[in-house]
Amino acid sequence: MMSVASQLDLTKIREEFPVLHQKINGKDLIYMDNAATSQKPKNVIDALTHYYENNNANIHRGIHSLAERATSDYENTRKSIKSFINANESEEIIFTKGTTEGINLVSQAYGRKFLKKGDEILITGMEHHSNIVPWQIVAGQTGATLKVVPINEHGEMIWEEFERLLSEKTKIVSMVYISNSLGTINPVKAIIEKAHAVGAKVMLDGAQAAPHSKLDVIDLNCDFLAFSGHKMYGPTGMGALYGKRQLLEKMDPYQGGGEMIKEVTFEATTYNDIPYKFEAGTPNIGDVIAFQKAIEFMEGIGHEALLQQENDLLEYGTKTLQAIDGFQPVGTAKNKASVISFNLEGVHPFDLGMFLDAKGIAVRTGHHCTQPIMDHFGIEGTARASFAVYNTREEIDVLAEALKDIHAKFHK
Repeated sequence: MMSVASQLDLTKIREEFPVLHQKINGKDLIYMDNAATSQKPKNVIDALTHYYENNNANIHRGIHSLAERATSDYENTRKSIKSFINANESEEIIFTKGTTEGINLVSQAYGRKFLKKGDEILITGMEHHSNIVPWQIVAGQTGATLKVVPINEHGEMIWEEFERLLSEKTKIVSMVYISNSLGTINPVKAIIEKAHAVGAKVMLDGAQAAPHSKLDVIDLNCDFLAFSGHKMYGPTGMGALYGKRQLLEKMDPYQGGGEMIKEVTFEATTYNDIPYKFEAGTPNIGDVIAFQKAIEFMEGIGHEALLQQENDLLEYGTKTLQAIDGFQPVGTAKNKASVISFNLEGVHPFDLGMFLDAKGIAVRTGHHCTQPIMDHFGIEGTARASFAVYNTREEIDVLAEALKDIHAKFHK
């Protein structure tokens, strides 16, 4: 059967990523740390350079030509994101530093205002620290209680426990769409329906979903969705938060200054309209503008082709790596994204990462900012190979041979 990789022009796609064409420790670079951050195509890099060489200016208030061009390009990215996630309107898109800031914004601007003692916040046992700590903070501020839906031995949320913990006391359900450590894809649409039935609002951590799923906030009917640009071929330090208009308008800003004001006196301040109410200070203008090119890159390939390529790599990688002596997968959910987290018998994950780096292979090692998951499996951490569209079956073969070699050296 012809692989999807052979249907896509991977050579042409890989040419778009300058960083991939280098040697690390004398070997051709194989980059499989995409769940941490993906590499950037040349159109994104060029857009960033173009902004600073031609249009650098602050936005929204200047009346000179540079300011008008920068403002127009900045707002065009907002329109592109609106279309990318199928939001109703651009005003429902708030620019942030990334997923973490998006979740913190909701926890403070919504949670601190509307939660009270006796209310419950529901998360799962597979959350990234960024979807745990903000809720712990707001629970401490408001007297609400944080509850955790446990996961099973495959790294899947236990549905019966979710139904048991969900009640009319639940005011917010916040959970990861796709686990960065395990690759598990949660049944978020069904979860949202259940949560709404008891009157809870739903916040989705879409950091891993945005590069690997077709997002449609109207179809999902989520209340909030946060994601990061740098995991979807865009720049670091910028991301977006989607929120339903009627909720955003009820929320108060949690940062003050800059474009978020309408009028300020020493006695009182009135806030700007959404989305500017939540965009205090000078934003990351150049990176936001360059992010539009990342969206163009993804849409140029097409969601269906992206997903097919990544699913092919996941299937091929899982089959290939499972055949290696000592390979110990962590996270074996039925519904997964292109993440393979694993240990190698007798080899500490950090040592494994260093040995692979010596062979030019970049994977992530450690707890992946999900220490509760590692505690659940009784391990210190894992090595994690995560794939993007530019990865190939041949690279997986090289990874497999490297793991065989490392395992053999540790078990002479």
